[in-house]
Amino acid sequence: MTETRQRIDKWLWFTRMVKTRTLAQAIVSQGQVRVNKSRVVKPSHDVGPGDILTLAVHGRVRVVRILGVGTRRGPASEAQTLFEDISASETTPAASEKLLHKR
Repeated sequence: MTETRQRIDKWLWFTRMVKTRTLAQAIVSQGQVRVNKSRVVKPSHDVGPGDILTLAVHGRVRVVRILGVGTRRGPASEAQTLFEDISASETTPAASEKLLHKR
């Protein structure tokens, strides 16, 4: 049986969006992540294929579509198969901040 849902903190760590799972839990708890336009503050929130994540990380806003859930934190090439980046290609930090607050 293949898992189709996964905790958001684990998914962020598996996909290498953040370096540690503790950091993933912190950004979710601080309200820096939205799932399908709804703010999420619980690291245990489940996400799965088709969900759209908007997150403020590394000084910019990223918008990604989840394509799958991982079974481990593997190499970056494996992590990149789990999502599709649908962020605006050329977004400045100031524009990213405005975009985050509009949603």
